[in-house]
Amino acid sequence: MLGLKDLVAIAAKHATDLDAVVRPFDIAGQVSFPSGRPAIMGVINLSADSWYRESICTSIESAVERGSELRAQGADIIDIGAESTLGQAQRVGAAEQRQRLLPVIEQLASQGIIVSAETYDAEVAKACLEAGAKVLNLTGTAASETVYRLAAGHDAGVIVCYVAGGNARDVADIPLDDDPIPRMAEYFAREIETAERCGLARGFVDPGLGFYYENLQDSSVRIRHQMKTFLNAFRFRELGWPVCNALPHAVECFGEEVRSAEPFFSVLAALGGTDLFRTHEVPRVRAVLKTLGVY
Repeated sequence: MLGLKDLVAIAAKHATDLDAVVRPFDIAGQVSFPSGRPAIMGVINLSADSWYRESICTSIESAVERGSELRAQGADIIDIGAESTLGQAQRVGAAEQRQRLLPVIEQLASQGIIVSAETYDAEVAKACLEAGAKVLNLTGTAASETVYRLAAGHDAGVIVCYVAGGNARDVADIPLDDDPIPRMAEYFAREIETAERCGLARGFVDPGLGFYYENLQDSSVRIRHQMKTFLNAFRFRELGWPVCNALPHAVECFGEEVRSAEPFFSVLAALGGTDLFRTHEVPRVRAVLKTLGVY
């Protein structure tokens, strides 16, 4: 059972990391990092295979409407994906991803909404940036250097996800260390060095807790890994980049109340020093963060 003693032990063991300061930047002149207020990223899924039904939009009109609604609910950035990361989901080729993504990005960007495009394909990333995306949510490793250069050329940001595999659809097992941070930090350090060499000035690290690894099918193993990572997220900040965390579901624990899972995990992520919260439940998470900010 997680308790205050556990939090005290984490803080005491890694006290020097608590004061680490990330290099400042802004996205589109609207959202600054670091900030006294964590930022929220709302989600639009353009794939009918996506698990979170409330976020699925099957037409351009419904996606644009949801994007506007999410901003009104408090989302600072809208993340749009055209292919589900579920292992059994249909693969979506680059041409179809562009066909789904670009009209939505163009319309939301024209409204002044900061749009993030989730992809691991460099050609899709290029098209999304040209359509007005200001962030790339990079869910793969093969084309990372190209993506960094593209984003730098458009004054955009990149969320670098930890992926144990070629991309979010090509994963098997994730290393399950008792302390998950060092292995991820080594990965991020290499990617940050490459990204900055490519001229990227705006970047986030993301532990990739929403991907579907084969050895995380056991709910207790998966949730323990997620909780440890959330509570220790502040330790990534010594790398100089802010931390983005995608909030998970834990349907095995929450059952019919599964929509309460992301708000619960947002508490742990906030305690751990997360800068950007990716969530399907924007108003609920916003209320949690607002309440924590009262203290």
